Amino acid sequence: MPSQSDDASDHPNAKQDVIAVDADDTEQGLVNRLEAHTGDGIRHRAFTSLVFDRDGNILLAQRAPEKRLWGTYWDGTVASHPVSGQSQEAATRQRLEEELGVTPDQYDDLRLTDRFEYKRYFENAGVEHEVCAVLKVTLDDRRLDPDESEIAGLLWVPYDRLRTRPEWYRQLRLCPWFEIAMRRDEP
Repeated sequence: MPSQSDDASDHPNAKQDVIAVDADDTEQGLVNRLEAHTGDGIRHRAFTSLVFDRDGNILLAQRAPEKRLWGTYWDGTVASHPVSGQSQEAATRQRLEEELGVTPDQYDDLRLTDRFEYKRYFENAGVEHEVCAVLKVTLDDRRLDPDESEIAGLLWVPYDRLRTRPEWYRQLRLCPWFEIAMRRDEP
């Protein structure tokens, strides 16, 4: 695992761009992904996708330890950034397949349910300053093929119980964007 003292310019994120946005999620141009996540950060577009099963469970995914920010924290399933010209829905479909092996034939209800802005610092490693879209999907077929470079663990959890009693799950160390999305979720 790279240490925080490693040269950040060698990180794979230094070779990617994200979409800078204003507070209303209006595109302001492209910025380097690493620059967007260091110093005071640059507000950019992101998404988190919450994956459910037909029994009301949510699939939590533990971020791989190699992740620069929030490695080993638990996320509410996948989170990432769309690329220029890509919709949030298309980016979500892509990341579901890349990270979990979930294909569109396993669901038919991908939907955008919320959007919020937040800013959180992580240790001395960086910052997230995002306008984050929340997308939900319910799997008809729960077969998964996780990419270990992205996901260290998976856990199905009763969503209503998690949402109403998050303190029961604190030992999981939940990602901040997931906790915000869950708090804002309407039953």
